Amino acid sequence: MSNTKRNKRRKDSYSPTSEQFKLIRTGIDFSGIDEKKQVILITSPESGTGKSTVSSHLAVAYAEKGARTLLIDADMRKPTLHKRFSKNLHLGLSNVMTGDISLEDSIQEVELRASTLSILTSGPIPPNPNDLLSSKKMSELIESLRDSFDKIIIDTPPVTIVSDALVLADSADGTVLVCRYHKTLKEKAKHAVNQLRLSKAKLIGVIFNGTKNAENYYY
Repeated sequence: MSNTKRNKRRKDSYSPTSEQFKLIRTGIDFSGIDEKKQVILITSPESGTGKSTVSSHLAVAYAEKGARTLLIDADMRKPTLHKRFSKNLHLGLSNVMTGDISLEDSIQEVELRASTLSILTSGPIPPNPNDLLSSKKMSELIESLRDSFDKIIIDTPPVTIVSDALVLADSADGTVLVCRYHKTLKEKAKHAVNQLRLSKAKLIGVIFNGTKNAENYYY
């Protein structure tokens, strides 16, 4: 692939954001009039719904609005955000959690058209993702990041496959469930919602990805 095509793909993947994601951003903001939605967790009922794409575009939408935004790849089992933004996988969340590097040294920057997006990749895939994500150190890490960022978007694994999203939900101000049109069965979506509610997650809404009339709808 030529450099021109590669650069175009990177540019189109995260800037400029679509009107749909600006609407989603607005919907999330209005849902937090009484309670600020600073930390937003993104999950799905199953793989293949496009949740990481949604996480990326939503983070960019906030960054382009002028918010200091951090995108965290907490899907330590199948990380993808480092590829999307061409960043170093081996310098990320798992390194911070194990004490190999400092948080400051692990955060990488992506230059957008008129703003900057901060990214914390997953780091090397650990043997015990759930233990790291459910630890007190992880909740303390998220809490400490609130002082440095206006918006923190956390991309997590599917909620019905592993419990990683459930253990992180308590540290988030709101959770968004990403389903895929013509893929996610109604029963599976309901099961995911029930799992989130049992874990006391603050469910903001559901994004249906791949709809006929628009790329995304927010409810």
